[in-house]
Amino acid sequence: MKQSRIMSLVEAATNVVVGYVLAIATQIVVFPWFGIETGLAEHLTIGLAFVGVSLVRGYLLRRLFEAIRMRSAE
Repeated sequence: MKQSRIMSLVEAATNVVVGYVLAIATQIVVFPWFGIETGLAEHLTIGLAFVGVSLVRGYLLRRLFEAIRMRSAE
C-alpha cells in the first residue's frame, strides 16, 4: 500500500522535529566534553544547520533510491 501525501508530510515533519531536538540535546551533552562552551542560542543555531544538512541528505538519498527502484522496474 502506498503512503498518502499527508502521511508523508507528517513523517517528514516528525523526522525534522525529532532530529532537531536530538541534535540540541547531543550538543548540550557532548560539547562540554571537548571544552566547547556555548549558550542556548548557539546550540539552537548549530542545530538548525545540522537539520538543514540532514534534510538535503535525506532528500537526495530518497531520490537516489527512487531512481534505482525505477531502473530495476524497467
